[in-house]
Amino acid sequence: MHHAITLEALRVLDAIDRKGSFGAAAEALFKVPSALSYTIQKLESDLGINLFDRSKQKAQLTTAGRLLLEQGRQLLQAASAIEEAVQQLESGWETQLRIAKDTVLPLAPLLQQVNAFNQLDKRVAITISEEVLGGTWDALIAERCDLALGASGDLPRGIFEYRLMGEVEFVFAVAREHPLRFHKGPVDAAAIAAFPTIVIADSSLSSPGRSSGLLESRQMIRVPNAVAKIQAQLMGVGVGFLPKHLIQNEIQREELVILDCTVPRPNIPLYIAWRKNNSGKALEWFANACNTINWGIQKN
Repeated sequence: MHHAITLEALRVLDAIDRKGSFGAAAEALFKVPSALSYTIQKLESDLGINLFDRSKQKAQLTTAGRLLLEQGRQLLQAASAIEEAVQQLESGWETQLRIAKDTVLPLAPLLQQVNAFNQLDKRVAITISEEVLGGTWDALIAERCDLALGASGDLPRGIFEYRLMGEVEFVFAVAREHPLRFHKGPVDAAAIAAFPTIVIADSSLSSPGRSSGLLESRQMIRVPNAVAKIQAQLMGVGVGFLPKHLIQNEIQREELVILDCTVPRPNIPLYIAWRKNNSGKALEWFANACNTINWGIQKN
């Protein structure tokens, strides 16, 4: 099937518009002006339209010509992106990298690594998503991500590489004016049960959801991530355990107060994980970089 519009014709049209004349465009493309004139005339003949208004001293694009140029530039950009993607793939660099970060990890350290990666000048599209509890493993298992950060719980065996990042310490914290703040002695399960508890909902899509640090209470309020849970507890909406490394500022400003609690809440190990058959250079770079980040959690 013959197409009148070719990438070469679009490059000529683009050059003429950018340079302002056939002569300047020909020089930029290392061609003679007559070659460009022939290309444009053939394109006009094949399409049955005029791309340039030649009634004036300087040829100007017609409305149809402008539309073709604007749409054509998108094709030129797409073709260029495909060429670069193929070249990068041949060199071992992926065209995209999807990173799933558990909500207990702060975003800023990861963005710092993205900024450092950008200095390599590799055109890798990076997507960062946030997961909760089993959702981080679920994203990796279901291939919604290439690299999982902060995965916790039972480790799937066989097809994954993983490294221990450290452990998250949880503390029972309430808002400064919350009634539990004035409870005499350590807070126990009975005292907690009188108030709503804030729980982060598991983000698993295909795996069974799991819960972490659930407390018996008169009401459970589920929120989507750690930021929302911290905000809810700051406002006194409810109570619960919080990752200590994420609330340092609130503790220092006494907006949140840590209480002694008799309900056990052990530390949770976090892992970096990826599929063993993924040998992409961008994945390797981020796996190594993220293993050296100071996430604020306890190192073993």
